[in-house]
Amino acid sequence: MMCGAPSATQPATAETQELADAVRAQLEEKENQKFSVFKAVAFRCQVVAGTNYFIKVDTGDENFLHLRVFKSLPHENKPLVLAGYQTSKSRHDELAYF
Repeated sequence: MMCGAPSATQPATAETQELADAVRAQLEEKENQKFSVFKAVAFRCQVVAGTNYFIKVDTGDENFLHLRVFKSLPHENKPLVLAGYQTSKSRHDELAYF
């Protein structure tokens, strides 16, 4: 993968689920709701000055969210940041940069 170019969309992994879970509280606070289902199903990543992860999350009843999670460079030791999110997505919506 080239720096700056997002990867192809891939099935979510255990690491992807950990990233989504790490920002779940930030999202629930912003949306003022709790999600009973929160399952990462796909992701893309983009290497910048750290890494952006674009994660498609199934929240149940065919409702999906797209998350942008920023992970700083390892030597910076900063927490994961929910850098952005999109609601009202479907299973078939493309996981694109936002």
